[in-house]
Amino acid sequence: MSKVAVVYWSQTGNTEAMANAVAEGATAAGAEAALITASDFNAEAVAEYDAIAFGCPSMGVEVLEEAEFQPMWDAVKGSLAGKKVALFGSYGWGDGEWMRSWEAECAEAGISLATESVLANEAPDDEATEKCKALGGALA
Repeated sequence: MSKVAVVYWSQTGNTEAMANAVAEGATAAGAEAALITASDFNAEAVAEYDAIAFGCPSMGVEVLEEAEFQPMWDAVKGSLAGKKVALFGSYGWGDGEWMRSWEAECAEAGISLATESVLANEAPDDEATEKCKALGGALA
């Protein structure tokens, strides 16, 4: 059984709802899924999982959350080569630039994304929820 970490940061609950759907999809596909907040994840934990989904909403001028998520991301991204990795998150304005920047950062760090990233405008609708479940299934 593969182990999937779903690591996220959420301010309003939108990204947390997406994280729950990712974990549900991974579990339904036969994996053991763990929901972990960004403040509770570190580079040492990377080795414990076969795959990791990272979720963060767009903040400020379309950037990752800077107090908890960005420092955690900076600490773990060097340990992700060879892991199945996927990204998800919500936004309330803009056009998803933060996700494109995040994906580009992954490519620059040698991280190959296992599946297409999932974005939700505000709270995830049924389509975004299903895409999150599929993302989890792809990591299982």
